[in-house]
Amino acid sequence: MRLDLQCHPLTPVSVVDEISLTYEWKDHESLWLRYHAEGLLHDLDLPEWTEARRTDGLWQTTCFELFLQESLANRYCEFNFSPSSRWAAYQFSNYRDGMRHLQLPTPPDISLDISDSHVAVEITLGLPDIWGEVPLNASFSAVIAENSGPKSYWALSHPPGKPDFHHKDCFSHQLKAAGNL
Repeated sequence: MRLDLQCHPLTPVSVVDEISLTYEWKDHESLWLRYHAEGLLHDLDLPEWTEARRTDGLWQTTCFELFLQESLANRYCEFNFSPSSRWAAYQFSNYRDGMRHLQLPTPPDISLDISDSHVAVEITLGLPDIWGEVPLNASFSAVIAENSGPKSYWALSHPPGKPDFHHKDCFSHQLKAAGNL
């Protein structure tokens, strides 16, 4: 399925013209994602490719994100994927509360495709415990940083006010359970 992310109206227009996301379940516990950003990317703050490992603070520069929440539950997961191959996974017990590292069955497999006019990050993500077995509310998002400093915040939908990917209004996409495909 292909979805288009929208730039938050309060953030500056960035070097990116559009961001699309494609995803599909690979099996009952593995989700494949492709974030594709188009634009004149010579001013994009793009971290250098490096050793893949869990790293905090990825959202401080260009980063692609996924949030998942069980329907009718308060708990949710946050995943950050850097074009550098670094990643992060967190679980929250409630809105921005009870944050802790989320253990994954395997580290995400991240690859990068880049040119003067696009950057694409592909991720194969193995989900822990029941996250692939039940329908989920999903939020797909991106932080786009420019070399000169400004950042733009992209998501399927945004809440009123400042950008907040954790807000319930961002969880606007229904992701079918992998077992129901």
